[in-house]
Amino acid sequence: MGVKKVTHVLFDMDGLLLDTERVYSEVTQQILERFGKTFEWSLKARMMGLKERDACELLVNEMKIPMTVEEYMEERRRGHAAKFPFCKPLPGVQKLVSHLAARYVPIAVATSSHKASFEIKSANNSDLFSLFNGNITVGDDPSVKMGKPAPDLFLTAAKRLGHDLADTKTCLVFEDAPQGVLAALNANMQVVWIPDRNLELDPALVERATEVIYSMEDFVPEKYGLPTFP
Repeated sequence: MGVKKVTHVLFDMDGLLLDTERVYSEVTQQILERFGKTFEWSLKARMMGLKERDACELLVNEMKIPMTVEEYMEERRRGHAAKFPFCKPLPGVQKLVSHLAARYVPIAVATSSHKASFEIKSANNSDLFSLFNGNITVGDDPSVKMGKPAPDLFLTAAKRLGHDLADTKTCLVFEDAPQGVLAALNANMQVVWIPDRNLELDPALVERATEVIYSMEDFVPEKYGLPTFP
């Protein structure tokens, strides 16, 4: 797929900037084990990138566990709160974000995580998140009316970053989740998909993504008209 020169860059967080998807899997599997069930990747893939309640409703309904959505959410949150502070940036993340920030490329985090969850995950990663200069849009932001795959999150983040939204193809989104890739495409933005290697990729979505790589270490900035690494 052809690429257009990029002026603004948006980053998902879970499983893209930070190694948090592992925690989501561990906590949910611990809950499901009590009911003799297994958290399969096919279901996880459908949950990735969704707003918290949407993801929890999907799991409770699909797995038919004897818990209400609220009960599952509460236990899940407790498990996450214990583990999220120990999550670290994934390979290549610090290098790329530092590089773009140093060259004054407008960058932002656009995450489906709620503000409280973002604060837990980012608390011990200030070296990374300080580079965004407060340009963080979270899933429970009042301006984000609909979760992924709707484009609201990315359009809101781009607008706050100073983009006029006249030509959103000049925005580049980094995503790991299929729903997030769709959200970027629905915002008419370019998208680099960095999926987990356990994820079974939809060939049609691969075709629509601007690029698919398996690590941020493999990203080549100049391909998108961004400053070259020194």
